Parts: sequence; structure tokens; C-alpha cells
Amino acid sequence: MSNVLEIHREGRLLSIALNRPEKRNALNIQLCGELVGALKAAEQDQEVGAILLTGNGKCFCAGMDLSEINDTNTDEISSVQEQLFTIGARLEKPLVGAVHNAALAGGTGLAANCHIVIAREDAQFGLTEIRLGLWPFLVFRAVTAAIGERRTVELALTGRIFPATEAREFGLVHEVAANSEQRAREAARALAESSPTAIRRGLSFVHEARGKDWKSAGDIARRTRDEVFESKDFNEGLKAFREKRAAQWPSLSTPR
Repeated sequence: MSNVLEIHREGRLLSIALNRPEKRNALNIQLCGELVGALKAAEQDQEVGAILLTGNGKCFCAGMDLSEINDTNTDEISSVQEQLFTIGARLEKPLVGAVHNAALAGGTGLAANCHIVIAREDAQFGLTEIRLGLWPFLVFRAVTAAIGERRTVELALTGRIFPATEAREFGLVHEVAANSEQRAREAARALAESSPTAIRRGLSFVHEARGKDWKSAGDIARRTRDEVFESKDFNEGLKAFREKRAAQWPSLSTPR
């Protein structure tokens, strides 16, 4: 049983809470490794339709655990954080983040790896590594994918902390709500009941098409859409639409 993560199943929704509240959920090697493992396991579990990521205690995540760094473990830290901060570019199941209070440095990186982020009104973000004489190397790509390179460079250079409302303007946050965890849970539950085939192939398309030229991305889009056209889920969705009823997705009950 993990002591740095709290994991609960609610039907097809898997809830994962960072659980180092006494350390402001700082990302040590153990937490990073177990979070990567939990996300990979959820990816392979056909009974999981969506993942909700939260943080226990006063804040979401204050970033890397600086007390853990020494001359002998920097390679290990870099390796596990590289896996964690690129997980959003590989996941084919929706990851919804509920952010409150501080989400700094690596905390901002975690938010950028979520497909949907709902933040509480008191949430604060920032790429604060420059204050330590560092650069947000490992989270840079995910944040850039979320808000663009020029804005990410500005945030990395200044290390400034910015509120949830500004994060929403940038596109890092999708919604600001007083009841952010409840709203995020509702969104994740809805995604968990959506067509697994459409979500998996859709996210796969996003990952595969990223960085491709216009024609190559279009070829991938047409090929992937043709595959979905032939799926049982699409046939059921079309039939349900015509019959004005809720769809019963075949892929919820059959292997993919």
C-alpha cells in the first residue's frame, strides 16, 4: 500500500491524490515513480475510463523535493521526472486535474500534462526554477504544448507566480471554480462514460499528429477517422442518435 498516493476506484473513474501533505506534495523520487506506475496501470486497465488527479492537504504540488537532491541521485531524479512530465503526451485515457493553492514548478508541469484542468480560485502557478539558478527543462515541453513557447519562455525567465484567472487566459487552466474538485470529478465521470474507442483513438491521433506537417497530419486524421468509422462504438453512437436514446458503448464491455 502506497503512503505517497491515495488511489480510489469509483466505477470507471480512478482517483489519484498526491499524499505528502506535510511536504506540500513535493515530488520526491518515490512519489514520481509511483505516480508514473499508477498512470501506466490505469492506461492498461480496461475498467478505467478516466483518471482524476488531486492533491491532499493545503496545496496541489509545490514542485520538486529539493531536500532529496544530492551528488549521487541526480540521474535517478531526472529519469523518473522525465517519465512523469511527458506522460500526458502518451496517455490515451483522459487525465483531469483538480488544482488548489500552489501548483509551482513541477506542479505546473503536472497541470500541463492533464488533458483538462479545473482550478480553485486560490490556485497559483509558476515556473519558479530560475529562482534556484535552474531552468524548467523537463516540464518545458508540456507547458509549451499547453500555452505556447513564447509565453513559456517568459514564465521560465521571470519565475513569476500567476493566479488561476491568468492561467485560464493562457490556456493552462480550462475552468476556475470555487468547488474545483467537485467540478473536476464531474467532468472525469462524464469522460469515463464516453466511448472508450473514440477517446483512445482521438488522443492517439493528437499524439501522432503533433509536430507533423499539414499533409502528414491530414493523412493521419483520415486514416484514424476511417478506423473509428468502422468501430462498433461509432455504429452504436449513430444508431442511438437516430433513435434518440443514450448510447450503450460496446467497447465498455468488450476487450479493445
